[in-house]
Amino acid sequence: MATRTPTLQDALLDQKLYTWTGLLNGDDGAGAPHVGAGDRTIQVLGTFGVGGTIIAEGSLDGTNWFPLRDPSSTAISFTAAGGRAILENVAFVRPRVTGGDGTTSLTVILMTRRTGNGF
Repeated sequence: MATRTPTLQDALLDQKLYTWTGLLNGDDGAGAPHVGAGDRTIQVLGTFGVGGTIIAEGSLDGTNWFPLRDPSSTAISFTAAGGRAILENVAFVRPRVTGGDGTTSLTVILMTRRTGNGF
């Protein structure tokens, strides 16, 4: 069980792109800060393996985490590659792998866009 640090790429003046790679069963990601981001979208790809599941979590303090939901109020959980918008406006977002086998290896990409004057 490891905590993976995301890489950060400034996509445009008002957007940031965070990428976590090599997420294995039991791993989580270090929280990606995005205070003031009005739009957030998460995408997951890679090898899920048997029972592979990854969830998106949010936090206001970077320590206490809770499940994030999509705009239909469904908890964000992936068992196959895909993407979803994030409903909650939180200070930090992280992925957490909650299931899988020895072949599970996932990549998570988070795009944030601030509405207003940029980051």
